[in-house]
Amino acid sequence: MALAKLGVVVLDCPDPRALAGFYAEVLGGTVEGEGEWVDLKVPGGAALAFQRAPGWVPPKWPAADASQQFHLDLEVEDLDTAEQGVLALGAKPLAHPDGRGFRVYADPAGHPFCLCAC
Repeated sequence: MALAKLGVVVLDCPDPRALAGFYAEVLGGTVEGEGEWVDLKVPGGAALAFQRAPGWVPPKWPAADASQQFHLDLEVEDLDTAEQGVLALGAKPLAHPDGRGFRVYADPAGHPFCLCAC
């Protein structure tokens, strides 16, 4: 028997509304809220939240002295098309492991995420 259920994944960042907007363009959904906390309601019932973190320092990828803590895996039909889209929205490439079916990026606040072929 589970002790809890997952409510929402929260990403610390300098500008919650802007980062929620980035992920809304990538995943779809509705951005709700202003200020210190902003929610993104994603189709299918999932959600992400974004919390203002003064002094936010993005993780380095990969680096033991400033580890990423966690990352999001986003499933896509076409890696090349999805890559063009996230780069146009302000993502930065971190790695393209050859032949592995995924690519690694940083969102505009510096959080690592992967596009994964489904």
